[in-house]
Amino acid sequence: MTPLVTFHLADNVATLTLNNGKVNAISHQVIDELEQALDQAEQNKAVVVITGQPGMLSGGYDLNVMRESMAAAMQLVEKGSKLARRLLSFPYPVIVACSGHAVAKGAFLLLAADYRIGVAGAFKIGLNEVAIGMTMHHAGVELARGRLAPVFFNRAVLLAEMMSPEDAVTAGFLDKVVTQEAFIPTITAIAQMMTKLDMKAHYQTKLKARAALLTVLDESILKDRGSSL
Repeated sequence: MTPLVTFHLADNVATLTLNNGKVNAISHQVIDELEQALDQAEQNKAVVVITGQPGMLSGGYDLNVMRESMAAAMQLVEKGSKLARRLLSFPYPVIVACSGHAVAKGAFLLLAADYRIGVAGAFKIGLNEVAIGMTMHHAGVELARGRLAPVFFNRAVLLAEMMSPEDAVTAGFLDKVVTQEAFIPTITAIAQMMTKLDMKAHYQTKLKARAALLTVLDESILKDRGSSL
């Protein structure tokens, strides 16, 4: 089986790169490999950087699985929600380096990170579930509510508005947008800055700051298990 996530550790930074076809679809294998890579990063006490191919972080869940059956779709969604929950409560800083488009689950990866760096360009970022006929799952609604700027919540979740990288900063999907030339140097600089944090203080503060969101996510994952999209 060809690996879909590569792991690279250097200077206390673990870089996890998604490589699953044209749209970097989030499949069971991708999530499993991300979880394994996070285990490695945690063992190495490393800052995490998650990124994709040039031009594409991820276009969302694997549509072959999502169309297979309701049960198959909900199983993948629950797995993805648990991954987001782990990222939100990870003991070390998590950066998502958005290398281009980030749609649906790709955008949820941004909402689950501590710091999000985007690259300037004609890229789309957002939650398109409503536009493609999918009712947003409970965990997705609450993750968006917890991380997006309130004025953008309805536009992103109820109206499936897709945004440019610059607008995605205002909305709360991204923290910073840089040029293609500055993308890698900026990721490196910010990741190195984060390695200087007191990790115990970072982790304990993260858990306090996100306690309410983590609780509602746990409740939402259980709700989703008993519902249908």
